[in-house]
Amino acid sequence: MRILITGGAGFLGSHLADRLLAAGHEVVALDNLQTGARGNVSHLDAHPRFRFVRHDVIDPWPDVGPLDQIYNLACPASPPLYQKDPIHTLKTSVWGALHGLETARRLGARFFQASTSEVYGDPVEHPQRESYRGNVNPTGPRACYDEGKRAAETLCFDFHRVHGVAVRVVRIFNTYGPRMNEADGRVVSNFIVQALRGEDITIYGAGRQTRAFCYVDDLLGGFVRLMNHPDETGPVNLGNPGEFTIRELAEKVLAATGSASRLVYRDLPVDDPQQRRPDISLAQQRLGWSPAVPLDEGLGKTIAWFRARLGR
Repeated sequence: MRILITGGAGFLGSHLADRLLAAGHEVVALDNLQTGARGNVSHLDAHPRFRFVRHDVIDPWPDVGPLDQIYNLACPASPPLYQKDPIHTLKTSVWGALHGLETARRLGARFFQASTSEVYGDPVEHPQRESYRGNVNPTGPRACYDEGKRAAETLCFDFHRVHGVAVRVVRIFNTYGPRMNEADGRVVSNFIVQALRGEDITIYGAGRQTRAFCYVDDLLGGFVRLMNHPDETGPVNLGNPGEFTIRELAEKVLAATGSASRLVYRDLPVDDPQQRRPDISLAQQRLGWSPAVPLDEGLGKTIAWFRARLGR
């Protein structure tokens, strides 16, 4: 097949490009390099079935020829980066989805929307099921991302109902692995980089808030299964249901790196969720998908990549 990935030079997009090319497909990676890195896909430049196009998805999309599938992954995904230019973040989610769905409608392509567990906000239901409608602050500093992704989901299902576009919507829970941006402010990369540099490890709040961490290879296996499912539209939660406190994560990183970094505590950011864990029953039942990589193993692989990158 011929497949377009927006955000194709990002953390997830570049790994997905590798996976799809290995499966024999042709890949076009679209990215404005706002948070992605050209180096993430530079190893593919000589590949005969790969093409990179620099473009911002908020602008009308260029004609890249016929397409069978579109994976829409474009959007900053960490609070510091999506809050840096919140208006652009909202445009990326909404206009990016709109342009992508219009392209899918015109070409008869299947459209995959990378949504997020952030649509659940600071949840009062735990773990979170797809039927839960969330507890989101529409006027807070995280709303540009949370509400942008919620609006993108709305567009997907309206295009599906009104125009018959084949859509697939996944809600991604915390994912980590090689090629994370060391400056993106996400907790796994933050802790690893701080530990390897011997800096204080910054924990927000008391460190008792919980997250569930999914290794990138597991997540992408779920992506492909949902995209190629004959009729499941989603939304489908994809993540690892193993739940850890932020302090537990910090302690695991310290142990795995052998770092002598100290744990320091800062005020909790506004609207930061206290609990986050996916109910993946739907993915298990409909996709036959479950994550396989335990946190300790995935951290080891991610730390090794950061060591090489940072020369530590």
